Amino acid sequence: MTEPNALSAREIAAAVGSGRLKAEAVTAATLDRIASLNPAINAIVQDCSEEALRDAAALDARIAAGQGGGLLAGVPVTIKVISDQKGHATTNGLKMAADLVAVRDAPFLRNMRGEGALVVGRTNTPAFSYRWFTSNLLHGQTLNPVNHALTPGGSSGGAGAAVAAGLGHIGHGTDIAGSIRYPAYACGVHGLRPTVGRVPQFNATGAERAAGAQLMAVSGPIARRIDDLRLALEAMSGYDPEDPWSVPAPLKGPDVPRRVALVARPDGMAVDPRILSDLDRAAAIFRAAGWTVESPEAPPLAEAVDLQTDLWLCDGHGAMLAAAEKEGDPGALTVLGRFTERAKSLDAARYGEILRRRATLVRAWRRFLDDWPVVLMPVSGELPFKAEEDLAGPEALERIWTAQMPQIALPVLGVPGLAVSSGVEDGIPSGVQIVSAPWREDVALAAGEVLEAAFSPVSPS
Repeated sequence: MTEPNALSAREIAAAVGSGRLKAEAVTAATLDRIASLNPAINAIVQDCSEEALRDAAALDARIAAGQGGGLLAGVPVTIKVISDQKGHATTNGLKMAADLVAVRDAPFLRNMRGEGALVVGRTNTPAFSYRWFTSNLLHGQTLNPVNHALTPGGSSGGAGAAVAAGLGHIGHGTDIAGSIRYPAYACGVHGLRPTVGRVPQFNATGAERAAGAQLMAVSGPIARRIDDLRLALEAMSGYDPEDPWSVPAPLKGPDVPRRVALVARPDGMAVDPRILSDLDRAAAIFRAAGWTVESPEAPPLAEAVDLQTDLWLCDGHGAMLAAAEKEGDPGALTVLGRFTERAKSLDAARYGEILRRRATLVRAWRRFLDDWPVVLMPVSGELPFKAEEDLAGPEALERIWTAQMPQIALPVLGVPGLAVSSGVEDGIPSGVQIVSAPWREDVALAAGEVLEAAFSPVSPS
């Protein structure tokens, strides 16, 4: 059998769906790879091997009976421990949630399983999914398979590391401040943050989400190929009444002009020279492919970081801090402690101001994206951070938050973001970010494929 990692998710689904390849064989090969490689990086922290083999056998039987396999027939996927999966604890990296076992799947996972996806494991996240680094007191630390000295990103660091190591073709992640895009960037793969409402979310194990999470948190895919992101997005998406924000929006819209706005230093932020070089390379690739690339003045972006932060703090900083103190996780306490004094100054008037100003910024960016359907900008101002660098003291944490402005700001604007790997040099991954208008993930993915064809190919680490 061809090694599964040599095939794309679409190729696996076509081969399994036609009967040329058995889902059981693909699953067994993937589980063997997990058994061999995962102990060194701790990306997958909940074992799904028994049910994966059982589901694969059932899928092969359905296909043999002529019932079809689905968009993701036999494709190995991982699910982040922040989301409900029947029979497994939705831990979100917390000791206090170690026994919070789901009795049914989250809506997006039901969609994926309905399309033949096979869950081979559940991936790690920092406690409460608060950080761009992935460690916790329950599951331990995840290492970056490309370079153990670097963070695998967060909060979907386990998903990014699993995909980069070839422990599944598609990794499920969540993103409210970069938790899909940053792990993809840090691990040298690709990650898509969809529009809110595109991929339905609901955890029956948890309480209703706070307002900020409802406005900005999404589930989405991480993969080694852009087309695998497209396939995963199609399988994950669809209207579901359990998600109040769910929208049955089409996956493809009308053609748009091939115009790219290069925003190399959003709001004048400091950007590492290698990242600037990647952006220049990307602009040249677009031009060579017949796209117009200019550098117009973009609407404000940095202000959205303050809006995101204050909305998050207004949602109950005191309760979040109390929960972190009960858990005792040093990473969560470090992040929350940074904002304790700021949280005390917030009131109902600021809450209203946040929402009004957000509307103004959203309007400005939607108008800009009408003229420039693709915006090319950094994923981060810095190359991937050192492992656990946010615990190195207040100055390091402040620098990290400043560098992550494009991660934090985009969710406030309600736009999709695509992290595209540009390759690995001297053991350090890098990449660029593509932004498109709401519901136009198809535009971002098409632009991403233009870059993917010319950047260094992604292969399992």
